[in-house]
Amino acid sequence: MSQAMRQQAADTLVKVENLTKHFPITRGILIQRQVGAVQAVDDLSFQIARGETLGLVGESGCGKTTAGRTLLGLYPATGGKVTIDGRDVQSARGHELMAIRRRAQMIFQDPFASLNPRWTVNAIVSEPLRVHKLCQSSQERLQRVEELIELVGLNRRLINRFPHEFSGGQRQRIGIARALASDPLFIVCDEPISALDVSIQAQVVNLLEDLQDKFGLTYLFIAHDLSMVRHICTRVAVMYLGVMVELANRDDLYENAQHPYTRSLLSAVPVPDPKTARKRERIVLEGDVPSPINPPEGCRFHTRCPIAVDICSVEKPEWRNLGGEHWVACHLA
Repeated sequence: MSQAMRQQAADTLVKVENLTKHFPITRGILIQRQVGAVQAVDDLSFQIARGETLGLVGESGCGKTTAGRTLLGLYPATGGKVTIDGRDVQSARGHELMAIRRRAQMIFQDPFASLNPRWTVNAIVSEPLRVHKLCQSSQERLQRVEELIELVGLNRRLINRFPHEFSGGQRQRIGIARALASDPLFIVCDEPISALDVSIQAQVVNLLEDLQDKFGLTYLFIAHDLSMVRHICTRVAVMYLGVMVELANRDDLYENAQHPYTRSLLSAVPVPDPKTARKRERIVLEGDVPSPINPPEGCRFHTRCPIAVDICSVEKPEWRNLGGEHWVACHLA
């Protein structure tokens, strides 16, 4: 192994190889038999370096959230392999699994559903400290909770209040404090701003960036707002119907997108300058997204692709490198 390859392996925190997640469809009352499967995630592969933010984008229902949860082991994988900080997520048990849980956390999309309504802020944020035995006493745990609450921009005097007493933005800050409690290396941010007011979204994103700079965090940032993704992410991966179709550095993807699906997504991003907006070509996709129970043969996007040719409907496109860190799965790229 060359020096460069050794350095790259040392810098890789998260490695995903051929990750697949299918949800079985069963029929029957007394004896259930499988009659099909929802192919939510299919053959996903990528790496995330330490301190990097990888954006994962795509339409609703394309498998972004399922990929994030399967990656952390919240859903059992149907196939593939995930390693976080050198530990295999799928085979981990007992203390090994607890070690992964401590170092890999998640910020959930809905701040209203992800916090226990019967627990105070103190109980919510201190739970990871208790589970992972990170504090020696209840007094030390209380002090740590107060530090975390102030770290995310809330007043420490609010720790005895319940989630219903906070706004959506404040609840998401509580969720961020809970994720930080176990001193993680890697955080999956599952559309953390989509349920918030536009005026609050920028504040939460800036908070995530500040925390990343302060603690050297690594993010998988799942979103459908491409303008926000460009602001926070280092690289961007695009998903369609459970598969990854393009992966590139942020600026390269936005300025030189190769996959027709990526181009259609970028054409829908609002532009503040009216003159520029009038000159842009809007790519409107026809038809509906096919069912993940029975996805199309060949390229999964060919049923809606404006430039599809015969080979697209019969042969699955290979995942190939176009130079540098730009990867795409398209016959015509």
